[in-house]
Amino acid sequence: MILKVEEMNRVVQATILPEEASLGNADAFKEEMISVIGRGIRLVIVSFENVNYIDSSFLGSLVVALKYAMPRNVDIYLVSLKPDVKNLLTLIRMDKVFRIFSNFEEAMGSLG
Repeated sequence: MILKVEEMNRVVQATILPEEASLGNADAFKEEMISVIGRGIRLVIVSFENVNYIDSSFLGSLVVALKYAMPRNVDIYLVSLKPDVKNLLTLIRMDKVFRIFSNFEEAMGSLG
């Protein structure tokens, strides 16, 4: 299990548990995300609070999850990114693809 999942009012907070988001757990992450998205929710907030390192295979799984979510009208927000992870996502322009927030509360506040 890669994600700790909590659901409330069709919003899921999914916390990535491992410190390294890499090839070794990318497929499991993708499968768990697809399972969560398939539940009929409207938003998945993915917390990176434990993640110190992320590689391209894990980023690929994140994009696959987004491609699965989009036709189902499910949004994916990213929260609690450590500086190195956030800098990488900004460098490769993933901040233009995903909405990124400081924390869960800020992401929820954006829902209006």
